[in-house]
Amino acid sequence: MQTNENPTAGTADPIVRFENVTKAFGELVVLRELDFSVAPAEKVTIIGPSGSGKTTILRVLMTLEKPNAGYIYVEGEPLWHKRKNGKLMDADEGHLRKVRGSIGMVFQHFNLFPHMTALRNVYEAPVHVLGMNKEQAIARAEDLLGKVGLADKKEHFPSQLSGGQKQRVAIARALAMRPKVMLFDEVTSALDPELVGEVLSVIRELALEGEMAMLLVTHEMGFAREVSDRVVFFDNGRIVEQGPPEQLFGDPQNPRTKSFLGATLRH
Repeated sequence: MQTNENPTAGTADPIVRFENVTKAFGELVVLRELDFSVAPAEKVTIIGPSGSGKTTILRVLMTLEKPNAGYIYVEGEPLWHKRKNGKLMDADEGHLRKVRGSIGMVFQHFNLFPHMTALRNVYEAPVHVLGMNKEQAIARAEDLLGKVGLADKKEHFPSQLSGGQKQRVAIARALAMRPKVMLFDEVTSALDPELVGEVLSVIRELALEGEMAMLLVTHEMGFAREVSDRVVFFDNGRIVEQGPPEQLFGDPQNPRTKSFLGATLRH
C-alpha cells in the first residue's frame, strides 16, 4: 500500500494517470503496483535513490519500456491499451504514437542529430511528424532557440556547442512538438557543474509560464524545492511520501524520506 493519497486527486481530471502499474526486468521489480497521477499544468518532481525506479516511470510513459501489468492513461486515453468492443486490448504502434503525441521528453544525454544544425534539430520533427509547413516550423524553431538563449547559435552543429547548449537545444526541440506534458530525466547529470545553472534556469522559466504539466526526475534538491507543486519521494519501486516541497523537505514524515534527505542535503 502506498502512502499519501495523491493531493491532486479530485481537483481536475489528471493529464497522466498510472493505475496499478508494475514493471520488472527479470527478477528485479522496479515499479510495484504504482498508482500515481499528474494534474494538467502541475509540476511534479520525483526524487529518490539511484535504482529506485524513478526514470522507469518516465520511460514507460514515453513508451520506451512496456509495463508488465497495469494501465497508463494520457488525457483519459489508455496508452499501452486500446479500447475495442468495450474491452482494453494491447495497443498497436499507431495508437502508441497518437497518444504519446502530447508528451515531450528531454533525456540525460542530448540525442541531437550530429549532422544537423541546432535550428534543423528543432524544426525537423514538426515538419515530418506534425506535418507543419516548413517556413512556419523554422520560424517557431527560431523563436524557441531564442527562448532558451541560443538565437545566435542556430547555425551551429552539435559538435560546436557546449553540453549545456546542447541540452538547451534538446529542450527547444521537445517544445517544438507542442507537448502538454514535458518529462525531464536527470537533464543536468551529464553536464559539467558550471553548465548546470544555464539549463536549470531555462526549465525554471518554463515552470513559471505554468501552461505545461512537467514531470522531473532530478538530484538537484534545491531546484526541486523551487519549481515543484509537489515532490514525490520514490524508493524500491514505490511512492514512500509525497507533498508540497516545503512540507516534504521541511518536515518529512517517513523515516526513509528523512534519512534520504539527511544524506542528500549534507552534500
